[in-house]
Amino acid sequence: MLIQRRQALGALGAAAGSFALPMRGYAQAKRRSITVAVQKITNNNTLDIWNEQSNVGERVFFPNLWEGLINRNWMGDQGGVPGLATEWKRLDDKTIELKLRQGVKFHNGDEVTADDVVFSFSDERVFGGTQPDGGATLYADDFKPKTDKELPANVPGVGRRLWPALRGVEAVDKYTVRFHNASPDVTLEGRLIAFGSQIASRRAWDEAATYAEWANAPVTTGPYKVLEYRPDVSLTLVAHDDYWGGRPPLEQIRFVEVPEVASRVNGLLSGEYDFACDLPPDQLDTVRNTAGLEVQGSTILNHRIQVFDKTNDFIADPLIRRAMTHSIDRQLIVDALWDGQTVVPAGLQWEFYDDMFIKGWTAPEFDLKLASDLVKQSSYKGDAIPFRVLNNYYINQVSNAQIMVEMWKQAGLNVEIQMVENWGQVLEDTETRGIRDWSNSASFNDPVSSIVAQHGPNGLQQQRDEWSNVEMNELSNFMQKSVDRAARKKAFARMLEISEREDPAFQVLHQNCVFTGMKSELKWKAAPAFAMDFRAENWRAS
Repeated sequence: MLIQRRQALGALGAAAGSFALPMRGYAQAKRRSITVAVQKITNNNTLDIWNEQSNVGERVFFPNLWEGLINRNWMGDQGGVPGLATEWKRLDDKTIELKLRQGVKFHNGDEVTADDVVFSFSDERVFGGTQPDGGATLYADDFKPKTDKELPANVPGVGRRLWPALRGVEAVDKYTVRFHNASPDVTLEGRLIAFGSQIASRRAWDEAATYAEWANAPVTTGPYKVLEYRPDVSLTLVAHDDYWGGRPPLEQIRFVEVPEVASRVNGLLSGEYDFACDLPPDQLDTVRNTAGLEVQGSTILNHRIQVFDKTNDFIADPLIRRAMTHSIDRQLIVDALWDGQTVVPAGLQWEFYDDMFIKGWTAPEFDLKLASDLVKQSSYKGDAIPFRVLNNYYINQVSNAQIMVEMWKQAGLNVEIQMVENWGQVLEDTETRGIRDWSNSASFNDPVSSIVAQHGPNGLQQQRDEWSNVEMNELSNFMQKSVDRAARKKAFARMLEISEREDPAFQVLHQNCVFTGMKSELKWKAAPAFAMDFRAENWRAS
């Protein structure tokens, strides 16, 4: 169910009832510093939410560094709660008005005002002169920066992926803003929650000599601010003591990049790290059986998928893609690699969608005979199909790829793993394009947050020319403009049929599951997300 004004005000009332300013005596208490070992800090070596749209980015950004007008309830139902805005209301199907929380300080000491919100959704900051409601795919090659201060080429397309029809933001007064859409949109509240819709300081942007300088230390409003960022090495955040939500409980958070699982686990066991992230199931007992350590984790709103690239001559044939989807025994993979701790989902959707969830839909069934028959019906003669794989960027990624290659082989498909070192190589435009690993998230409770955002006209898959479907794009535009909930649900069901059955764009493998090893004395709780919440209400260590 989409966020409504009544719910928002209810959440606001609850928040107001429990909020209290920190006492002066507590403010003098010595705070702890922690070290968090992660597989990767960022993929694009920036701290810009529009440039680093990744799982690993979510972990270091939220909710400690970046905040939006409506924040995601990271420790709860993943819906929206008041953030830098205290209340909001719909003026019509295309307009939403928000009241800003007064007195909020950026990390540079400036107060957050409507001007900062207007800037955060401007052409200069994100849209790069693109037109709202255009509907066409935006390609990075058309937005190459001409100066060091201009946006990276990919950012305008990412901006229109989340805000396809936003005409602009109006500063009504110092603490009131209105978002104006070019077309109706029932998901405006959800888009304000999503990864990308967070607020940055206008003055800090203006004072930065280059985009790179700004993106390595963006000035935001979260409980922690950037002290030092060393790409591929570490990110150090320190307490922002003027934080509107109360004094942060930690003096310093240091994320260190430790690519190998064994090194993360050994560092946790030795006491070098306070937290070790992205642990595979076969390492959990090692941590659990060590005195003073524990494991936290759960399934999250993210599915592991494989993406099909139709620029490959063999993958272009839908018979081959259909065969690939029916060759995979997903439950076997869940049982073998995940010890049954996650699930095979009902396609690219989550029950989080509430009444937009398509009941009865499933991932393609494992049917080796059907898969083999589809291969025989095609013109495929056993040529190698490349499969680009990172070294366990995702948990169990290499083992999973090896198992799938063997499953595809049983159906008569010759898939060859191509090991690559980084996402630049995964997305490289060369002749070895074919299949790639990926994951998709739902950042708010509507299908446009995933199937449209990732596979529609301005999803990464179409922006890379991997896949496109005329009917899918028409339905994507309909989903983004229609206010008829029943019609939107029918359109979503049809989109699943197209992208998972008739003209497969991807195959869903399993729901993602995140496990974090930690020192038990810290009394911290993991969110059902990649994000790690180090705000005061989630920190109970003495």
